[in-house]
Amino acid sequence: MWYPGKKASHRRDLIRRPLITAAIVAVIVALAPSIMPLDPLTQNLNEDLRTPSLQHLCGQDKLGRDVFARLIHGARVSLSVGVSVVAVSMTVGLLLGALAGTMGGRIDRAIMALVDILLAFPGLLLAIALVAFLGPSLRNVVLSLSLLGWTGYARLVRGEVLSLREREFVLASHALGAHPLRIATRHLIPGLLGVLSVQATFGVAGVIIAEGSLSFLGLGVPPPLPSWGAMLSDARPYLLIAPHLTIFPALTVMVTVLTVNHLGDRLRDRLDVRSTW
Repeated sequence: MWYPGKKASHRRDLIRRPLITAAIVAVIVALAPSIMPLDPLTQNLNEDLRTPSLQHLCGQDKLGRDVFARLIHGARVSLSVGVSVVAVSMTVGLLLGALAGTMGGRIDRAIMALVDILLAFPGLLLAIALVAFLGPSLRNVVLSLSLLGWTGYARLVRGEVLSLREREFVLASHALGAHPLRIATRHLIPGLLGVLSVQATFGVAGVIIAEGSLSFLGLGVPPPLPSWGAMLSDARPYLLIAPHLTIFPALTVMVTVLTVNHLGDRLRDRLDVRSTW
């Protein structure tokens, strides 16, 4: 039997499950030094390439380091890069997109021309070139991935602002003589939070994959800091004799990205923003 409150309850269940999973991952990452007694940097050359055991749940790498400990601490790198890049990109994209949509005219054309120019470059290739020029580091990875990351948010925000500014409450604010900046901050930007939260969720998943790609190429965080992409790169020569070095990092990346994407899907369903995509 269907009743009015059942649809709302169903939507809450849709978002609660991936949100709980994401919260568990966040807690594990935040408390990694406390819940993981093994040091991800400690080497034991006498136990290199050991398979999974009770002492080392995911085995040991070529230097005898615990793979599970490196996965847990590597999650801190991947998620910190993902959140940082999305925060920077969304902030810049929100400001420029809202400015373009609100002001229009030459400002709108100039900002959108800049967006089109940047989008003409392959994002990952530009990030590789920038990190190769600046040098591998966590800061440079965030900078390189943010360079193009804001463009998608700017286009999304501009399109939403162009739609929202034709609403009655915005037209009423114009009629009362409100300043465009006040209209943007009090009326337009609050109406974008739902769409931006969905976009940001998918953005985190994309940045995790991009950071893993840079680390796989040796352009991510410098060793000996653990990184999922670097772990996959180091495991290539041992794919046949020690497959656990490839399997566990690959599964970790896959599960994390799927969880974040699933959360984004549920947020989109919950906030009912399909029409904006």
